[in-house]
Amino acid sequence: MQLTSVVSWPPHCYTSSSRLTALKAIIRTPSLDRKLLVMNMNKPDTKDKAAGSEDQPPIHKSLDALGTNPSAAKLQGYFQSATYITSAAKVSQSPADTGLEVAFAGRSNAGKSSAINRVSSQKKLARTSKTPGRTQLLNFFGLNDGQRLVDLPGYGFAKVSIAKKLEWQKQMQKYLEHRDSLVALILLIDSRHPLQDFDQMMLDWAKTYEMRCHILLTKADKLSRSAGKQALFAVEKSINKHPLTTVQLFSATSDEGLVEARRVIFAQLHPPVTTSAT
Repeated sequence: MQLTSVVSWPPHCYTSSSRLTALKAIIRTPSLDRKLLVMNMNKPDTKDKAAGSEDQPPIHKSLDALGTNPSAAKLQGYFQSATYITSAAKVSQSPADTGLEVAFAGRSNAGKSSAINRVSSQKKLARTSKTPGRTQLLNFFGLNDGQRLVDLPGYGFAKVSIAKKLEWQKQMQKYLEHRDSLVALILLIDSRHPLQDFDQMMLDWAKTYEMRCHILLTKADKLSRSAGKQALFAVEKSINKHPLTTVQLFSATSDEGLVEARRVIFAQLHPPVTTSAT
């Protein structure tokens, strides 16, 4: 599967009603290091799609000074505008479900918060820690045009009670099922330990519901160039049946893949729109 640096097509984003059977049951084993959820792989309900919309030519929204293909410098400025909005212990505490948002998901040791900080060129936008699992809430960040980035709770290593972990999983399940403004997932995977159970579950969910998913193979600076290429090739091969999923190498330390990641996220927050015939 050939990696493309910019995704120019929008995903078919279904409403919350078509996600309701995506994630049905959370795993209840003490370790919580197996699969999060039992997947119901029913075909999505497409009845909410506008009739005849596929026949209309796509046009881009007006992005004023940014344009539809902004330079690396303008992309940096755009994401640097990110500001903290709120943290939600429950999905019901989230900001109004309007506009578009891209969510960052990943295991607790995948470098998720570091990636968000680097994409936004801010050191403390997302909370980072040497102790994995410190992201315990749904954290929302607003951009200067009203779109949002969302930092989802990390999965795996937080030293809290089983009951607390189950509650995090329950809220993430609700978010993925019901959040209409969610248009894409950025799945962060440690390039040295790719495609664990949680990663596979998220990829299966995204494929079933035609949700755009872009994988950042993080900590690429810790691999040799040859090892990095091998890791990338292995993941590309494993996702060749996931048409809306792409992958790239990424390092928050060396900035490898930074501009590419920004372009993908920007494209998802500003998809083409269609106009109806008059």
